[in-house]
Amino acid sequence: MAISRLRSMISLSKCKSTAMSLPFQFSIFRRASTQVSSQFEVDNVYTGPNGLIHGGNLLRPRLLIDSSTIDPQTSRKLSETVSNCILKGKKDNWETPKMLDAPVSGGVLAAEAGTLTFMVGGSEEAYLAAKPLFLSMGKSTVYCGGAGNGSAAKICNNLAMAISMLGVSEALALGQSLGIAASTLTKVFNCSSARCWSSDTYNPVPGVMEGVPSTRNYDGGFASKLMAKDLNLAASAAKAVGLKCPVTFQTQKIYTELCQDGHENKDFSCVFRHYYSGKNES
Repeated sequence: MAISRLRSMISLSKCKSTAMSLPFQFSIFRRASTQVSSQFEVDNVYTGPNGLIHGGNLLRPRLLIDSSTIDPQTSRKLSETVSNCILKGKKDNWETPKMLDAPVSGGVLAAEAGTLTFMVGGSEEAYLAAKPLFLSMGKSTVYCGGAGNGSAAKICNNLAMAISMLGVSEALALGQSLGIAASTLTKVFNCSSARCWSSDTYNPVPGVMEGVPSTRNYDGGFASKLMAKDLNLAASAAKAVGLKCPVTFQTQKIYTELCQDGHENKDFSCVFRHYYSGKNES
């Protein structure tokens, strides 16, 4: 499975200067695969033939930080596996290795600008120790509770983002059909109760806002296949806890169809053009 160090996404010099002052050794990983989540692939990074803890239970890094977007159950399982390992060379009060699940929000542009948001699950002690590192790579970090809660927060965040994008796209498409220009209706939204990130920061209608994927034929940004993957995680989580989530499953269905229709590599805001409005523009 392809993984990459999260530090390659940001300014290495900034991160290294912070890392030198931290009182522990650490490893940060981010799953770079664009495929639908597979528990085997995620586990393989840690316990597979070339995994971090394959063939023994001795670990040198005292803290592992995983910034993958995976299901909370897998994060909790991996955290338990890591905590059962033995440290090579104990220092301070760290008796066992610890793991944080710390997915990010903000995408490539935020990573390059150092404005990512980290949502973190795991022990609070480990979180506080790693907080300076997170803030060297992003603008904010939120402690979400125990192991797996960072992963849970990420899939809930992306679920809300997808639903919001569908709602804004549907309303704008309806407005156009009723004779209101998308640019005009967007002004109404942004000074009224419908204002949200999908309307005022990431508008899906070409020509309404500069610097967003809708202005460049939906190239770049957050691919629809990645959104579909995250919606699959959300739907699976809802089923696992027995929660009725009809909007989740409808949103999952729409993005699955969008990918099946050949738009999987386009930004997820392309749902406006390819699902709702056809050739309608601003």
